[in-house]
Amino acid sequence: MLTAPTLPNIQAAHARIAPHIFRTPLRASFLLSQRAHAQVFLKLENWQITGSFKPRGALNKMAILRAGMKPAPAIAERARGVVTASAGNHALGVALAARVFAISPTVIFLPRTAPQAKVAKLREYPVEIRAVGDSYADAHHAAEQFARETGATFIHAYDDPLTVAGQGTIALEILENLPDVDAMLIPVGGGGMIAGMAIAAKAIAPQCKIIGVQPAASPALRDSLRDGKCYEEYAAAPTICDGLAGGIGQICFEVAQKFVDDVIIVEEAETRAAIRALAETEQMIVEGSGAVGIAALIAGKINLQGKRVAVVLSGGNVDVGLLNSILTDAA
Repeated sequence: MLTAPTLPNIQAAHARIAPHIFRTPLRASFLLSQRAHAQVFLKLENWQITGSFKPRGALNKMAILRAGMKPAPAIAERARGVVTASAGNHALGVALAARVFAISPTVIFLPRTAPQAKVAKLREYPVEIRAVGDSYADAHHAAEQFARETGATFIHAYDDPLTVAGQGTIALEILENLPDVDAMLIPVGGGGMIAGMAIAAKAIAPQCKIIGVQPAASPALRDSLRDGKCYEEYAAAPTICDGLAGGIGQICFEVAQKFVDDVIIVEEAETRAAIRALAETEQMIVEGSGAVGIAALIAGKINLQGKRVAVVLSGGNVDVGLLNSILTDAA
């Protein structure tokens, strides 16, 4: 069984990755606050390096990995490098961390359905990209097999204590900026971010509600909590929230049972409306996975009237064609 990180682990991660990330703003939104009848604060991880929150976890994991590697370049574990699987954003985080810590080779398995905006950015890094299957699960299994065959170190996208600790640093920053926050709305895919943030938030501000948001196409956390078992694989329907499709990790399941107060489900049309609202009110590009928190608020899926709500905009890597389609929906 994997062990969830503690608050000191998350605080140590924050110090470790601070030189390599952008401390993203927590910005109040007057117009979205009016629409949601709440005091809405946007945590702008769509402005993070690589365009999503994912470098936080990858940098923390790979900093520890690099520290444990022997310095001589001929040493076997250095030569074997790392491998990962991703729907796109985690791949970019690993690619950045590999460049920062000079870890090579770096092999990344992506589903063939990965958004081209993310693939194009990934090609700018010195990594090897392999497209396999049509889902994150397909890429994940291929990456695990590659790790077994070559001895490369597998960098899990979310179900790793070090990765979870890195993602949890988002909550530390929110609480430093807004100590009296009433609730955090957090997108949930594999669950590394909500797990890390929940651990940190409940330790520092136990009154703060931790609310996960998932697309109706892939409500793996909701169903896992409902059924009392962890759905590590989940047959997702087509969704513009590609980063949230699929199952959750064991760490997320363990932490969510203790610390997650609610899981909200949003429809595709509601997420598209949220992307448009963010563009109209904030002049901000946010991908579907990053917009689900705003979707839950402005669609009235949860009543947080008058509350101070921090909404994590987890990423901004959206294909131009899809974005154009969404922005012209109401034209």
